[in-house]
Amino acid sequence: MGATNTENYSDRQNELATIAKALAHPARVAIIEYLLMVDGCICGDIVDALPLAQPTVSQHLRELKNTGIIKGTISGNAVCYCIDDKNWGKFEKVFLNLFEKFTKKKNNCC
Repeated sequence: MGATNTENYSDRQNELATIAKALAHPARVAIIEYLLMVDGCICGDIVDALPLAQPTVSQHLRELKNTGIIKGTISGNAVCYCIDDKNWGKFEKVFLNLFEKFTKKKNNCC
């Protein structure tokens, strides 16, 4: 396999790439922004709020949940989704660490 083998990179680099990949779709960003405005909701609430079909929303929710950005709890026949606070703080630190490296660096580029 080529240079994209994850074992060639640090755990931090792989984690950052995984989070960035999950955030790399505007629909997922819209879902996260929606969840940040509400305490929790079911898939149908998101479908009503965004111009996406239910299967598309479900697919994006699954990707966000697999990454750990959101969590879902079963509530009757539905799943209630919300931001995973524990992971959200961890992910924030991963990104801040990356940005702080630039801030601390003396930039003499171009």
